[in-house]
Amino acid sequence: MTPIVGAPQDDKYLRACNGEFFEPQITCCWLVQRFGRTVVVLSTVALALLVVCAFSDSPRSASAGTKLQSRISTPTPNPDAICVGCHREIYQAYERTPMARGSGAAVNGLLQGGFLHTDSGIRYSVFLRDGKAWMRYDRDATQETPNEQFALHGEKQLIYFIGSGHRGRTYLYQEKNQWFEAPINYYGKKKLWDMAPNYGTSKTMPAALPVDSNCLHCHATGIKTALPEARNKYDGPPFQQAGIGCAACHGDPSKHLAEQGHGLIVNPAKLNSARRDSTCLQCHLEGDVAIYRAGTSLAQFRAGDDLANYAVYFVKASAESGGRRASSQYEALLRSACKLASGDKMTCTTCHDPHSSPSAEERISYFRGKCLTCHTGPQIATEHHPEQKDCAVCHMPTRDTADISHEQATDHNIQRRPAATTSTMWLADLGESDQLLPVGKVSAGDREFGLAYAQLSEHGNQRAGQRALRLLQQAEKSGASDDQLHTQLGLLEQRFGNKTDARKEYADAIMEDPYEAIALGDLAILDATSGRAEDAVNLLQKVVDADPSQMTAGLNLAYIECRTGDKKKAFEILTGLSRFNPDDPTLRKFLTSGTYAGERCDLR
Repeated sequence: MTPIVGAPQDDKYLRACNGEFFEPQITCCWLVQRFGRTVVVLSTVALALLVVCAFSDSPRSASAGTKLQSRISTPTPNPDAICVGCHREIYQAYERTPMARGSGAAVNGLLQGGFLHTDSGIRYSVFLRDGKAWMRYDRDATQETPNEQFALHGEKQLIYFIGSGHRGRTYLYQEKNQWFEAPINYYGKKKLWDMAPNYGTSKTMPAALPVDSNCLHCHATGIKTALPEARNKYDGPPFQQAGIGCAACHGDPSKHLAEQGHGLIVNPAKLNSARRDSTCLQCHLEGDVAIYRAGTSLAQFRAGDDLANYAVYFVKASAESGGRRASSQYEALLRSACKLASGDKMTCTTCHDPHSSPSAEERISYFRGKCLTCHTGPQIATEHHPEQKDCAVCHMPTRDTADISHEQATDHNIQRRPAATTSTMWLADLGESDQLLPVGKVSAGDREFGLAYAQLSEHGNQRAGQRALRLLQQAEKSGASDDQLHTQLGLLEQRFGNKTDARKEYADAIMEDPYEAIALGDLAILDATSGRAEDAVNLLQKVVDADPSQMTAGLNLAYIECRTGDKKKAFEILTGLSRFNPDDPTLRKFLTSGTYAGERCDLR
């Protein structure tokens, strides 16, 4: 738990002829599908910035983006060390757990190595040089290299590591005051480097992966609130303490310390079942879909809170009944024979000690002891398969995960009589038609259900989209109003051809959050296709000023600059984008040949 005071939005280009979803007279323009903020709003409408087709060559003004420099300061003493006076054994045991070692300075947790990613032809390496941690990426252009793959060489200084290394580890780097995750992971079980999950078959180096506070919440302590312009932009380091510190589960210790250990502090074991379980579930619950309550985020959760006040996690009805899906531990536990028989008495800490982890040698006897605490009959202890002391082998088998390469997970759906099941844990196909159910005893209204079905619709489920539209419209009529609701309503209205209603929803979203990039970008599309070029450019410029890593907005602005004669500015924009996505084929083609969206604009 060393303190660290210093030391999602993938773009996929789609060919859309006849201006589908937008203007029937627009033919074969490059549309850009952008995915929105993590978990809550994921856009699936083809979000086109149609500058090539819709923007005129008329001149216009553009404001410069504000550049903030993040500070990297020196570490301070571990704030949890003060607990040693009264809790020495607990503190020392916890310091050895994966949670305590969940993040830190990259140089202190550097796993040097590398690999060749065959699909992209890029060789990645992680190494130490001059006391600093680095990631290097290289690809040589040869006659055998596909036309869209160019020579690629570069380095990123790695500032922090994320992940204890027990299951995996990756690293964070910084571009000005924006923070990104490296596109590669170290997989602890297989002891090898490979691409980050979901990028194993990528033909190019992935775009920069933004790191937001909701992700960091489960790997570090003292998470900073992101600046409003972008979800991965911070005024200073993104977190203050490495690893999961005592405050994550026990809350603010100031009163406890001020009264020499007699003041109030959160003890999860003494909370009601919902708040007790929330202590673990804030990081150990996933669901098929997760929706934040209006105006909240996971990063705001504090020990002693009820997670249901911040987020609702949904699973598909087929998964609830044990369908073809890989679930998080808690979802599986809810279906287990042990949980069904024990009810609220059984929780994560029934079997797991949050303050220590048994060693590999102790693991079987430790968890067998936990089982025998409840299963006290002499036949179980002495006669039930005495040749196999590891209860989990039959009742909680370890399975490969279908969604994460090189990883395995223990199935927490504890079965009294194990069924013959596949050795692979599967994720639900979100494109299938199915009903969504909240996980646990959680209430959800039209807004939460509507946003959840909207996510489902992004995987091609049209009925889910229609249901989402109906639910969100009902929520809006009932008085619900927030940027997530209005943005998703805008996307759905636009998808179903209701442009006037979509424009209103995007405008409402921007009123709630002036930096809502999806609403700004889609409103720019509607402006562009209706002849309001100047308004579209202003919206587009606002997106880029707030977040210079926004590829679609940057590419279109560069094209406009080029067409209106400021080729130097266009080149500067494109080279700036290359810091975030150096292997993007569209960006490279624009830079090398002046070709963008089927049109040419020579940058020289």
